[in-house]
Parts: sequence; C-alpha cells; structure tokens
Amino acid sequence: MQQILKIEGVSRLFSDGSLALKDVSFSVNSGEFIVLAGSNGSGKTVLMNLISGLDFPTQGSISLQEGVKVGLVFQDADAQILGETPEEDVSFGARNCGLKKDALKECVEKSLDSCGLLQKKDFPARQMSGGEKRRLAVAGILAMNCSLIIFDEPFANLDYEGVRQVCAILKKLKSQGKTVIVLTHELEKILALADRFLILNKGKLCFDGSVREGLSLNLEQYSIRNPLCSYTKVEDLLWL
Repeated sequence: MQQILKIEGVSRLFSDGSLALKDVSFSVNSGEFIVLAGSNGSGKTVLMNLISGLDFPTQGSISLQEGVKVGLVFQDADAQILGETPEEDVSFGARNCGLKKDALKECVEKSLDSCGLLQKKDFPARQMSGGEKRRLAVAGILAMNCSLIIFDEPFANLDYEGVRQVCAILKKLKSQGKTVIVLTHELEKILALADRFLILNKGKLCFDGSVREGLSLNLEQYSIRNPLCSYTKVEDLLWL
C-alpha cells in the first residue's frame, strides 16, 4: 500500500505552555480506514488541525504525499455551511478548485447524489437535519477531490437516524477506497469498519494496531468505554 501521510515525533504546546500532543508518530496508507479514539481533551482535534495545515507542530514533522488534499468534517456541522442551499454550498469549494460551468455543475450534482442529497439541492441548508448537514460537508469534500477525509466526532449531537445516515456515508467511502480517519470515543457506532485502531490519551499515542488487539486492552484507563461490554462481537459495532 502507498503511504500518503507520515507523522514523526509531533508535539504541540499551547501558548500557556500546556501540552496538547507529545511525540506522536504514525503513518497512513492510501485506502486505509482508521478509527482514532480518545476522550475529550485527548488531543484528537489538535492532531486533525495539524494534519490539515490549520495549525503547526511545535516539534516534529507532518508529511503528505504530493498532490494529497485533506478534507475535514468538523464536529459542528453548521460551521461548515457557507451556501444558502446544498448546491450553492458544494459549489463553493469546487469553484475554488478551478471548476467552471458544465464541469462544475456535473461535479456538484455527482457529489450531492453520492451523499443522497441531490433531491434537496435547493433546500435551505441550515434547515437540514444534523445528519444531512454532515453528509453535506462530505459532499463538499468529494467535490474538491480530497484524498484524505478526517471526521471529528461525526456522531456528536445526532439522533439515531442521523447516526445511521453518517455511518452509511462512511461505509460507502470505505467501499470506494477513500482514505478515512474517524476521531471518536463512540466506538460502538463505527469500529466494525476500521482497518486500524489508534488510541490517543493526554496527548500521547498509546496504541496503534488491529481492532481486536485494541479491544483486548483496558480501554477504561484511557477514559474510553469498551463497546464489548454491551456488544459481543466486532461485526456488531456499526449502527446501520
């Protein structure tokens, strides 16, 4: 598999001197689906911002393969809505990538259709449900042809149907061979899709391995609930 992201010895200090990340190292291969778990304050969002270039490490390096674009789906879906309608919103990023006229229209409609939103292309974007808003964010990323998509707590504030909608999109992205990193502590909703399982705790990467190996750990020491307390097998850990 082709490596598209390499993180080496990355640390990040806040302006007050407190530690956000300490000596984090791992790599990501093309087509991998990674679930990175961690409690609130573990450093997940800080790491996402570093990978995407929204912030910079205090120490260490982050290398992306040439041509790789990173797309982010934020925890607050409303923060990503820039257009009045889904069509206008998805057009914004695609247009900034250089698409025009017929090519732009085709790309936008294809992206909306892929996320099940084509019939709502003229609907008021801010009146959509939470799940629909997150799917809209994904449509915008697909329209920009992002190679790596990072989801930050994608199930936050969603009802059951919203979770199902987001899981369906994540499953589809995996089937299409997209490279995906999901940052979450809600393992029971998505872990069945993971090729790799990582754990971040207090800014340190504590585990990087298979799902089955990770679930054999005492996850509660990292303030993560082990989903096998209620579920009996890995294949059950997907809300669809």
